[in-house]
Order: sequence, then structure tokens, then C-alpha cells
Amino acid sequence: MEKWFEASTTSLIAIVLTALGIYIATILFTRLAGKRSFSKMSSFDFAMTVAIGSIIATTVLSKSVSLLQGVVGMAAVYALQISIAMLRRFKIVQKLVDNEPLLLMDGEEILHENLKKARVTEADLRSKLREANVLELSQIRAVIFECTGDIAVLHSKDNEVSVEDWLLKDVER
Repeated sequence: MEKWFEASTTSLIAIVLTALGIYIATILFTRLAGKRSFSKMSSFDFAMTVAIGSIIATTVLSKSVSLLQGVVGMAAVYALQISIAMLRRFKIVQKLVDNEPLLLMDGEEILHENLKKARVTEADLRSKLREANVLELSQIRAVIFECTGDIAVLHSKDNEVSVEDWLLKDVER
């Protein structure tokens, strides 16, 4: 217990240099792979974020993982990210790695079965409607549980306006 506050000067310098090295590698790889690396578009994007965080922490704080090993591990995760992003052009890969958006409300109608599927409560739904500045249920055209976990509220004060089919393409009803 008393070792919690002990560290040698050498180990502290090693941590700082390793942190600097892995930080530079993270910036370099992210610039090469693009902003998508840390987006929250799908489950594989989430896995990327968690993996990189774990590699950074382990490389900086673990004596058993060298900077070179951390950088190689990080390069492998970025290579997987880029590969999956390119393979997502194929429907079969897209279905494997991406979640499908789910319709939670169709106009004023709450789709209770879809709320259950998404594990979203009516209280969560009301909160999102308030965030979207919905004042009346009649304004709602559609509420969608996006593949990112976000809830999108499509609404309009004009009752003549409806949601274009293109916007609801691939949304599970």
C-alpha cells in the first residue's frame, strides 16, 4: 500500500517519454486514417476507440509493454479500422459491423415494441423530444434510434411536410 506514492526518477522519465511517443503515434495514425477513427458511427468505431485507449494506457503505464510494441499494436488496430471501413462498401460486411437504425415513433404513434428492442424508455423518448424543441406531438414526423445510439427527431410545424423516403431508407420499422 505504501508503494502507491513511490516511483524512481528513471521510471517517471520513462513514462513521460513513452507517453510522448504514443501521443505522437496516435496523432500520426489518426491523421493517416482520418477523423473516422474516433467517430461514433458504428460498433466497430466504438471498438476502435476502446482499443486505442487501452493500448495507450498499457503502453504508457506498463513496464512489460515497450513503446515499439504499443506503436505496432496501435498500427494494427488502425489497419483493421481502415480495412473494415473499406470493406463496409459490401452489404454483407456492412450488415455484420453496423447496427440498423430503428423507428421509435411514426408520426405521433409511439412504437412500443421498437422502444423495447432499443431499450429506450418513454421517459428517454420524452427527453429527446424536449431536446429537439418539440412542443406538440403533432409536429413529429419520425423519431429514429440511430446506429450510433443517438436518437434523431424529425419534426415540422407545417402539417403538410412529410419525411422523404430517402431519409428513412434502411430504417427498421
